[in-house]
Amino acid sequence: MGNNVYKNAQISTNFSPPKEWLAVKAIDMHTGGEPLRVIVEGFPLPKGKSVLERRKFCKDHYDHLRKLLMFEPRGHADMYGCLLVPPNDDQADFGILFLHNEGYSTMCGHAIIAISTLAVIMQWIQVHEGDNALKIDAPCGRITSYVAVKNGKVTGVRFHCVPSFVVGLDKTVEVERFGKVIYDLAYGGAFYAYVDMEKNRFDFDLDAKSYRSLIDMGMAIKRAVIREDTHILHPFEDDLGFLYGTIFIGESDIPEIDSRNICVFAEGEVDRCPTGSGVSGRMAIHRTRNQIDFGEVMTIESITGSVFKGSIVSEEAYGPFNAVIPQVEGTAHITGMHTFILDPGDPIQNGFILR
Repeated sequence: MGNNVYKNAQISTNFSPPKEWLAVKAIDMHTGGEPLRVIVEGFPLPKGKSVLERRKFCKDHYDHLRKLLMFEPRGHADMYGCLLVPPNDDQADFGILFLHNEGYSTMCGHAIIAISTLAVIMQWIQVHEGDNALKIDAPCGRITSYVAVKNGKVTGVRFHCVPSFVVGLDKTVEVERFGKVIYDLAYGGAFYAYVDMEKNRFDFDLDAKSYRSLIDMGMAIKRAVIREDTHILHPFEDDLGFLYGTIFIGESDIPEIDSRNICVFAEGEVDRCPTGSGVSGRMAIHRTRNQIDFGEVMTIESITGSVFKGSIVSEEAYGPFNAVIPQVEGTAHITGMHTFILDPGDPIQNGFILR
């Protein structure tokens, strides 16, 4: 019966919203299963002299648009997005802001991998066979990515993160309704509490079936560390000094994979990929523990089984810290194109979240 409707009637499949309605265009992607909504048209340009200043302007003036694009019914509790902005200077190709359910991150590795892939596919730069270098200004600083092209196709991306460093190893915190948790505190463009499953006795594992328990414990640890740890301070920028999430580390079931990484960040989002900024912080931790050397590569999988490769490029002093420049490798893919609209009469204009 449904097919007869199309056979027997002239039905329009085009919709043109009234001119006064807001329309925002986006290209959706994923990196290792983690979504990225790339906003390409319709979002006002945040003001500022740097990407970090534009991040604050966006928080203060355009947060309703973040909610519109990240929250239901257009998004979901684990949606992630990015907005392209001018770079800090003419030495970079472009700047980028990161959006999620809680606000605006300072660094996002999966977004860097995805936007680098898109930049080559859309030919925002002059593309050639082999490595194509991009310089991207994130709120945390300048990221250099390298997009590998073979026979005209993107085969993968690797990026060099900002200086990543360890604040403390084997720290402890009292978590409500659980007790003492052992964690490492490190920075890879954002601060994370890294929780080794072998050092803590939880009643859940790092399998997808433990999704709800991971969120609950991850957020409980994050809140406890924020409350008790006074060392979440960036050496140069106050706006970068906050705890972004909790990363659980454990063994993989696959012998060829070095470990599993599950990140609970923002307001209870679970990263579907191994978390590029989290892997960056891990490289600093493993270097401090003498567990990785130059030329060595660690393979780290996510809750979905997707894999990033992590390594270290160099070491340098960064304020009071001995930092590393990590390299993270992964792949990304386009999943769709959208035009999101806002009907002024919609009673749920800015969306909502139900988990």
